[in-house]
Amino acid sequence: MDAFVRENPTEKGQTARTRGISTRKLVIIAMFSALSAILMLFELALPIAPSFLKLDISDLPAILGTFMMGPVAGIVIAALKNILKLFFRGTSTAFVGELANFAGAAVFVLAASLVYRFKKGKPGAALSLFVGTILTTIAFAVIDYFVIFPMYVTLYGIPMDSIIKMGTLINSRISGLFTMMVYAVAPFNLIKYGLVSLITFFTYKRLKQILFR
Repeated sequence: MDAFVRENPTEKGQTARTRGISTRKLVIIAMFSALSAILMLFELALPIAPSFLKLDISDLPAILGTFMMGPVAGIVIAALKNILKLFFRGTSTAFVGELANFAGAAVFVLAASLVYRFKKGKPGAALSLFVGTILTTIAFAVIDYFVIFPMYVTLYGIPMDSIIKMGTLINSRISGLFTMMVYAVAPFNLIKYGLVSLITFFTYKRLKQILFR
């Protein structure tokens, strides 16, 4: 018998190919994280919500990464995006805004990927994005009501009534924290994640073919 076991050429080729795919994924995750951080710079106020709620599509790279590489990649992109943002711009919300941003992205990514795992193709993508949008909107309302808004009030010492008043100026039906969730936060997130979902649906297949061909 030979003193050394010879490496199977087929296995060697598969190992090299796997390593190449893993390296490509890491590069794509890094690129998407940087793009996501850049997209955070472009914010838009909506007339249906108070000025402290700003629309951006920075979660787009995270959901695209999820469809291409799985939910772990999407969550990593969302985390790195906020880390990069903190590194270059710091925080103006005592980290509350960054926490909320990451939590929303994580819910969106996990919900959409769970549905897409069991139902592939365009119908599955449409359904997963729809479910992700609805669940993220609901989750954001719950998280904002019980965690984010109270935390912001505590850390900044701003009375909750002052925050509610900002909502009332936009919509007279906002009279408390609950109605703030119903008439401002929920519609805002429906628009935000609906827009991200729409762009994702029409671009992810083409982009995946370019990046993984």
